Amino acid sequence: MFKIYGFVLLCFLVFGNLPAHSQALSPVNGIRDAENNCYVFTNATLHITGSNVIKNASLLIRNGKVEAVGAAISVPKDAIEIALNGKHIYPAFIDLWSGYGIQSPEKLAPKTNQFERPVPAAMAWNMAIHPETQVISHYKIKDAEAGVLRKAGFAAVVSHQQDGIARGSGALVGLLKNDESKSVIKPGVGMFYSFERGVSNQAYPSSQMGSIALLRQAFYDADWYKANPNKRTYNLSFEALNAQNKLPMFFEAQNWLEVLRADCIADEFKYNLIVKSGGDDYQRLDALKAAGIKLILPMNYPAAWDLSDAYSEAAIPLSAMLHWEAAPSNAELVRRAGIPFALTSDGVKEPGKFWEAIRKTIKAGLPEGELIKAFTETPAEWIGASDIIGGLQPGKIANFFISTDSISVEQMGILETWVQGQRYIHDAGIQQDIRGTYTLQMTGFQAVSLIISGDEYKPEVRLEYAGGSAKLNIHRQFERIDLSWKTDSLFKQGHWSLNGIIEGDTLQGGGLAPDGSAFSWIAVKKGQVSPTLDKQSVPHETFTADSVKLYYPNAAFGFSSLPETEHLLISNATIWTCEQEGKLERASILISNGKIEAIGSLNKEKLLAGDAAIKHIDGKGLHITPGIIDEHSHIAISKGVNEAGQSVTAEVRIGDVIDPRDRSIYYALAGGVTTVQQLHGSANAIGGQSSLIKLKWGSTPGQMKIKYAPGHIKFALGENVKQSNWGHEYTVRYPQTRMGVEQVFYDAFSRAKEYQQTWNNWDELNASKKKNTAPPARDLELDALVEILEAKRFITCHSYVQSEINMLMHVADSMGFKVNTFTHILEGYKVADKMKKHGAAGSTFSDWWAYKMEVAEAIPYNGALMHEVGVLTGFNSDDAEMGRRLNQEAAKAVLYGGLSEEEALKFVTINPAKMLHIDKFTGSLKVGKDADFVIWDSNPLSIYAKAKATFVEGVRYYDQERDKELQIQANQERTRLRMKMIQEKSEGKKLRKTGGVKQQHSYECEDLIHLEENFLLLEHNR
Repeated sequence: MFKIYGFVLLCFLVFGNLPAHSQALSPVNGIRDAENNCYVFTNATLHITGSNVIKNASLLIRNGKVEAVGAAISVPKDAIEIALNGKHIYPAFIDLWSGYGIQSPEKLAPKTNQFERPVPAAMAWNMAIHPETQVISHYKIKDAEAGVLRKAGFAAVVSHQQDGIARGSGALVGLLKNDESKSVIKPGVGMFYSFERGVSNQAYPSSQMGSIALLRQAFYDADWYKANPNKRTYNLSFEALNAQNKLPMFFEAQNWLEVLRADCIADEFKYNLIVKSGGDDYQRLDALKAAGIKLILPMNYPAAWDLSDAYSEAAIPLSAMLHWEAAPSNAELVRRAGIPFALTSDGVKEPGKFWEAIRKTIKAGLPEGELIKAFTETPAEWIGASDIIGGLQPGKIANFFISTDSISVEQMGILETWVQGQRYIHDAGIQQDIRGTYTLQMTGFQAVSLIISGDEYKPEVRLEYAGGSAKLNIHRQFERIDLSWKTDSLFKQGHWSLNGIIEGDTLQGGGLAPDGSAFSWIAVKKGQVSPTLDKQSVPHETFTADSVKLYYPNAAFGFSSLPETEHLLISNATIWTCEQEGKLERASILISNGKIEAIGSLNKEKLLAGDAAIKHIDGKGLHITPGIIDEHSHIAISKGVNEAGQSVTAEVRIGDVIDPRDRSIYYALAGGVTTVQQLHGSANAIGGQSSLIKLKWGSTPGQMKIKYAPGHIKFALGENVKQSNWGHEYTVRYPQTRMGVEQVFYDAFSRAKEYQQTWNNWDELNASKKKNTAPPARDLELDALVEILEAKRFITCHSYVQSEINMLMHVADSMGFKVNTFTHILEGYKVADKMKKHGAAGSTFSDWWAYKMEVAEAIPYNGALMHEVGVLTGFNSDDAEMGRRLNQEAAKAVLYGGLSEEEALKFVTINPAKMLHIDKFTGSLKVGKDADFVIWDSNPLSIYAKAKATFVEGVRYYDQERDKELQIQANQERTRLRMKMIQEKSEGKKLRKTGGVKQQHSYECEDLIHLEENFLLLEHNR
């Protein structure tokens, strides 16, 4: 065997005699470069896996693979031995989420009205769907990028083109300096997806719900394509989806909500899902655990904000401040929850920042072994490459890095990274620790003390002598050392230089004095430097995963623990039943298991004596009403209320993008609202499917959805649909006139009827014919329209003027469906008789007018007049702020129209419940119904009335007294986090400016939002 160091080793790499080399697949131009193929690393702390560590061990690699590991292995004669003196060898990291080696696609010029694919091709119609993209067809080594990754400890990444919704396949590639053919380790390891449309300039999708619908439709189209082998068409996109649908589905998400949305898609199509999350998974571990999701956790932890002025601080949501503190604990909390996870460096641009994040993660509580596993074994397992990569077991690729110490040590440095058996040196390479105190003797001069201290690989050197001291410059390359200094008191004034080699505990060589005379020198070690100058372990961090205190939601007014259903008796109160019984004075109501158990004149003493678990509230002076129901709301929706890319978007679903973190939910509860219909906006004639939710603050989207609610959908008429108020660029999308709007409805339902008949014909086939006949192609848009024809989905139509209201009722009568509710309908008083005949309800504003031309003839008596004619009438908000005071909106029906107080209250309770077809369960106070109710401190129609408590299914989600505590809690948390960020600034840490902090947007009907950039293109057209 050979034992060599430093430049001697370099000579061997170039000139040494080598055994047989691997077969070349391309000709050599000139002299073949020799390759060493056998190395043994001795006396190492060897991390075979995250949990298997051997001290004083050896690692033998040959031909780019691990041949043997252990404490006592036989060293072959042809091996080059590299002594590590206790240094650490780790399996090199694998990053599952990377765009390395792939040229980013060019951003296309924006075209607001581009509907079709700009360049026709045998591919998916939408450019955001390109699963046919194969990364190995575009992959090219970029050594500058690879060098950054290698220096951070990576030897392989899974690379994919990070653009679009369906992005194509990814490949496992090694971070070699050259030769793409050798660096591709495993192609086709997964299919990659996101919710962002990328560089596509097509109008659709313009919202996240549109992205979800587009992807779902692509999967259904691919299924049909596969089931029809005799089809007379060829589509490269569907070929790719079907050919690779057994691969893992890698999905990019920005937050835990999007993780759950990706899971819904994967469940629907039975994909093996792996999600690269946004790093806030700790906020809803219960939901993620229940979903059974594998997570790739980012480590691009946010920096603290520079809170130099009060105005800047006010712009930062408490939720963002809480996340800044808790983000490094995410991995450990995910681990404790039992959720499988890997880690990624995505978003961390520099090796130094990456290792800073590593240590933050370890400080927060994640054990080092688990961190190593998350960067090695787990990624290899998930891509089916455990047999070739992800550890240092014999037979695996020789991917590893050599570090000066354990990765948890603050001053640890990576010396070398080996990629597929090829060596990449980062610092001075494997070298001897020369720190210590020496006696330096230069020929012809007196002896002085030479002290080498500081970091092992970036040492500090100084001379100490009778007349003072001097700081030396040091340069070291393997076993060669150069020292220099300038002094005016040591021996002679001027510049001194020493050049020599390191031999054990002796440094020696030749030097030059300031006058140019040469001399020899030798420095002999006589002792170690002070221990205080040695490397120190990572200092203890007081804030760890154990310190994370979660709120539900993790924002202002969030609960420290979710409230539970109450067994409650309220006695001696005024109860507004909104039923035939009307208003009950000095009455009682009993709540149990989320339902109304009894109501009326109840024996309080007997009930309380019979069940000690019942809570009692003396309701003297209090009023109890059903929870308010907002038939037309846009709160708690994320990334777009309008899918404005087409005229008909019945395929999109608001239920896919519910955001339970929206503070408007809490504000609405404070106003007595318990239920809302989340409506699509009014950008198109046939919009998206509605979502009906209970306002369960702190819950998940699935927990908020009303399970018994039938389907609903948004239609629209008027200026918004024909884009008359969108600007001069929006003149291409059909329709551009009100006549065209009518034809859109006729065409859509004509297509839906044909689609319905096609499916009916297939359903009527006998079993044998069905077996040999592929089903029709699934069309998500037409599915929703067929549900309308079959009275399984109900229309809420944005409307204003009588001519269009009449038009749509005529279309409905002609095509065999019914308009369930006209919303807004400010000219409803003109057509109330026709609405009653058709069977349509009217959900209107109480007294809005004069905000655009088509409401010029609105009057505040509209609601009362429709009610008098016999139209089911209600008031809605369409606005987060108005949604907080719908009780006062209801009172306007008393002022404008003379309705009784009880009838007026029905405008925001039982009447909208009937419009939404949920009145069997909620909307009034009746035995057996959901316990959705509000306790008011006075007459609920008074402008002075305040909700003391709001209950949803027997759970007190808002309480006036608890609200005071929550406000104090929010202020205390802001103060604590503010002081912590100020401390960061005093320690000289890099901070970020408060400018550009994204604020939550409160949607209205007409808001258009650009999906990728998350900023409003057109705001408040009204």
